[in-house]
Parts: sequence; C-alpha cells; structure tokens
Amino acid sequence: MASYNRVILIGNLTRDPEVRYASGNNAICKFGLAVSRNYTTRDGEKREETTFVDIDSFGKVAEILGKYLSKGRPVMIEGRLQLDTWENKEGEKRSKLKVVCENFQFLGTGRSGDGESSGGSSSGGGDYNRSAPPPRESSSRSGGGPAEDFDDEDIPF
Repeated sequence: MASYNRVILIGNLTRDPEVRYASGNNAICKFGLAVSRNYTTRDGEKREETTFVDIDSFGKVAEILGKYLSKGRPVMIEGRLQLDTWENKEGEKRSKLKVVCENFQFLGTGRSGDGESSGGSSSGGGDYNRSAPPPRESSSRSGGGPAEDFDDEDIPF
C-alpha cells in the first residue's frame, strides 16, 4: 500500500515564533498559523471559516523562520502531518495533529504594518526551500542599507 503525506498551507501567523535549542544545538521553532476559507451557504450568505494549525520546524529552517517571521505575517508552509501522542497528569491519553514545516515561502507584508516586503512570486521572491533567507532589500531604503545582514552560508546560490 502506498501512502503520501504532504501539506501546503498559506496563512498568517497567530503568534510570534518561539525558537529553542535542543541537544547538539539543533533549533526548534514553533508557531501557529491561521488559514481561512471563504464560502457561500445554500442561502447565499457569505461566510469565512478559519482553521488554526500548529507548525513545528527544525534546524536551519527553524532559525530562519524564527528570525524573519512575526505575528500577523503571511507565509506559505509546505510539510507533512505528524500526530503527537502523550499522557497528561491524570494518565489520560492525549493526541494532537500538527504540521512539520520542511519548505516555506515568505509572502508580502503582514498585518503588523511594518512596511517590509518579503517577496512574492513575481516580485523577485521565490521558493525558500529549506534554508534560504528572504531577498536583500535595496540600499535605497531610508536607513541607507539592507534590512538584515546575512551569512554567505544562508544564500542558496
């Protein structure tokens, strides 16, 4: 029997990413994503349904997401579903479905109104597969320089 576990989501962060480091200095980034669906009922009433998804990422992907994302920012996440199971203090079995992010793409600006653009498919942005940072801002910004400094290792070409 064949199986396939792939998820692609586009939404906005519901909280700032939390980055922690496990043994061996391996980064773990956790955040929430709100994904909305608009639809029309049989009566012609327009409605919106929002689903909240917990996202985990690891390694270099986690470091980059933790550095460049913040609450309200839009992002595309590609990854896989993972079921976590545990027992609570009362001994009851609990479970939760989450997405493990393997690839991502920064999208436009967030609701935070910070004025930063992180790319898009036609404006020089691209698929930030695994560990690529967002594109550098031009030096014509009001600050006179790039928004962030990047390590050469972060650039995929």
